[in-house]
Parts: sequence; C-alpha cells; structure tokens
Amino acid sequence: MSNPVERGGRIAVGAGEMPLEARAAVTAAGQERALVDSCRAGDPVAFARLVELHEGMVFSLSARLLGDAEEARDVAQEVFLQVYRQLGRFESRSTLKTWIYRITVNQCHNRRRFWQRRRRDREEGLEAVPVAATARGGPSPYEEARRRERARRVQSALLDISFEHRSVLVLREVEGLTCEEIAEALGIPAGTVKSRLSRARDAMRLRLRGLVEEDRAS
Repeated sequence: MSNPVERGGRIAVGAGEMPLEARAAVTAAGQERALVDSCRAGDPVAFARLVELHEGMVFSLSARLLGDAEEARDVAQEVFLQVYRQLGRFESRSTLKTWIYRITVNQCHNRRRFWQRRRRDREEGLEAVPVAATARGGPSPYEEARRRERARRVQSALLDISFEHRSVLVLREVEGLTCEEIAEALGIPAGTVKSRLSRARDAMRLRLRGLVEEDRAS
C-alpha cells in the first residue's frame, strides 16, 4: 500500500480517501477510549481529566434544568459519582459525552421528583448563579442589568414548561445536540424529540411574548 498523501484537504490512502474531519473524529474516539480504559484501570489522574473535560457542561445543563445553582452543584457531584460507578458498563456505542448527558438529565429528573415529594417544587431563577464582574470596556451597568433581567425571564419561562420539554430544548438550543443525539442521550425515538422540541418552542414563545414585544419597541 502506498504512503498516505494529502490532497486538497483530504488524506488519500491508495485508491480511497478519508476527509481530515473524519481522521480527527477517529483520533478523538481513540483518545476517548484510552481515557475510559485508564479510568477503568483505576487511574485517578485519568478520572480527574474526565471530570475536568465535562464538569462545565454538567453544571450548566443541571443549572438550566433545575434553576438553582446550589442544587446544580450537588447534582454535578452525584453525576460524576455515578459515572465512576458505572464506567465499567459504558459500552462505547455512544460517545462518552452523550452518555454523561443521559446521566445528568436522569439525575436532574430524580432531584425534581425529590422536591415534589417534599412540596419543594418552587424553583429559583439562575440569578443565583455567580456572574463574573464586568470587564473594562464591557456593557454598561444598565445593559448588564437588562441582560440579567432578560436571562431571569427566559429561565423563569423555561422552568414553567414540563421537564421533558425543557430537557430537549436545552440539549438542542444550548448544548447544540442534533435531534438524533438527543434521542440517543435520552433513550427516546428521534420523532419524539422533534415533537417535544416543537411544543417546547411554542410554549416558550407564548411565555416570552411580552419580552419579544419589548425588544421590538426598543
């Protein structure tokens, strides 16, 4: 077999070609498998690296689904405890990130049921999440206050729709997953994802109608 030759952004091997993006995906998959194998072997440094790679996503998703920063931190700890315990059962049929998405959504759902059993189904807005101080040259205090108010109203509307609709909306609009990836993460058909996503968007538009009208008037 001839040596690989790069032509026009593609890697040619003999008569076949592999796009650079595909080669990068193969490399990333190999690195992920190596990281998982190291974690399974009990390497604490490897597991710390796994947490480092995914903790921001887990906290952000949990905070948006629960609407409470402290609860989100607790959930994030529980998520990585579950990852540690269940890593031996991870079969690599999906990406590690997709698998962690599923654990995170499940933990958030369990936490909400815990609240409901204790009559604690009233949630706080994400204004409780610490926000870094505005840098020099950044938005004015008025603009920052307006941004925070918009974020509060959007989060309040998000918390007002069902958890199932909220989950697919956040995974699609915030995390950027495709409908197929969401279906894989949640263990539901892609058609169900699309249906829930459509209803979630309609529900959010209804709840944020006043905000949209304010934007048009300003």
